[in-house]
Amino acid sequence: MQQAAGNPRDLGPSVIGPGHDLGSVTDKITSIVLKRETPRGWWIGLGVCLSLAGVLLIAIVKLLADGVGVWGLNVPVGWGFAIINFVWWIGIGHAGTLISAILLLFRQEWRTSINRFAEAMTIFAVMCAGIFPLLHVGRPWLAYWLLPYPNTMALWPQFRSPLLWDVFAVSTYATVSLLFWYIGLIPDFATLRDRAKSKPFKVAYGMLALGWRGAARHWERYETAYLLLAGLATPLVVSVHTVVSFDFAVGIIPGWHATIMPPYFVAGAIYSGFAMVMTLAIPLRAVFGLKDFITMRHLQNMAKIILATDLIVAYGYAMEAFFAWYSGNKYESGMMWGRMVGPYWWAYWSLMLCNVAIPQLLWFKRVRSNVLVLFIICLIVNVGMWLERFVIVVTSLSRDFLPSSWDMYAGTKWDWMLYIGTIGLFGTLVFLFIRFLPMISIFEMRTLVPKSEAGTEASGFEEVE
Repeated sequence: MQQAAGNPRDLGPSVIGPGHDLGSVTDKITSIVLKRETPRGWWIGLGVCLSLAGVLLIAIVKLLADGVGVWGLNVPVGWGFAIINFVWWIGIGHAGTLISAILLLFRQEWRTSINRFAEAMTIFAVMCAGIFPLLHVGRPWLAYWLLPYPNTMALWPQFRSPLLWDVFAVSTYATVSLLFWYIGLIPDFATLRDRAKSKPFKVAYGMLALGWRGAARHWERYETAYLLLAGLATPLVVSVHTVVSFDFAVGIIPGWHATIMPPYFVAGAIYSGFAMVMTLAIPLRAVFGLKDFITMRHLQNMAKIILATDLIVAYGYAMEAFFAWYSGNKYESGMMWGRMVGPYWWAYWSLMLCNVAIPQLLWFKRVRSNVLVLFIICLIVNVGMWLERFVIVVTSLSRDFLPSSWDMYAGTKWDWMLYIGTIGLFGTLVFLFIRFLPMISIFEMRTLVPKSEAGTEASGFEEVE
């Protein structure tokens, strides 16, 4: 029964540390979930995140009671923190689907140690992102009007509205990501069901396992479903943030109306998504002793992807400035000049420092091998990508075509509380996930157990803490 979740096939060379057999891999991962005593650090982290989630609840209650006037919105800047944070969270949710779907189709086996919590991160980030446009419509209790349901008033959504495109794109992305995550968990639920000592946990994991017994027919259907969902999820990596970029690109506002927006947004989403995966992976491997599973090879590969997408994002910044100059449009050039030396110059140059300059350190092998430096760089990238969305939204809206309509924008305390609260919600969901579900795919790691001690070096890099 305990081998029910073990795939009998060997998928290739080892990407885990030496000294592990099938039993030790399963024991190591399941012990985190099935241990009777919850670590004190977990309770402290959960408590902090729940407190921040309480701040989110307070901000939402205040918003529903008084309306969007509690935000810092004004006449030229009709979009503020709500859209900034929406785009930021959706971008963070991109790496999970990329790691799970695209790297699976390309048979990149190093994904097996990070795909599970990357997929969970995707779902949690999309949940946080969905809060903002829902509240931004002003009457969230009427948000169901965005769905094309039959009604007696013959009231239909405006299909030319980017808001409606977001509804379909994000809901499709969330649904496919959730199915992909759950299908991948089914063999591991069976393992937890067979190893759980508590009756309630046996019943719960047994229901989630859907009767999995590891039969050949089960594996065949599982692999077919998993591959189909990977094929469906792959175009979503590109389509979701492309549709989000259309929120800006279809407008005539200076700085938005550009065809470079879709690839620029997609590259930025992958960039910020991988930075968040690294931000989570480094503490998890240290706290739970998973250095044999999340090896330096994984951190090296993710650092290289971050560097590659950083170069694409830097190219996008350069092309933005070039197009503004080459177009000969005084509004476009004025917008770009305003970003550089205008009242929001600090945000523009800060994002250049965070997103372009500092990540160039990843060219150096010594930097990529230093875990602490990698963690700090990823935190800086997360901050820089938020500043990028701030610059895109605020600088274009605050300086419109008519100088008489110009105005400054700054978020109020309620804007910041709502944003910080979603970080607390995200952290709460992550803490619950790592306590009750396997953060690393058990059956996929079992397929990568080396047959002998020969050739089991996991990374080939010296790790520096």
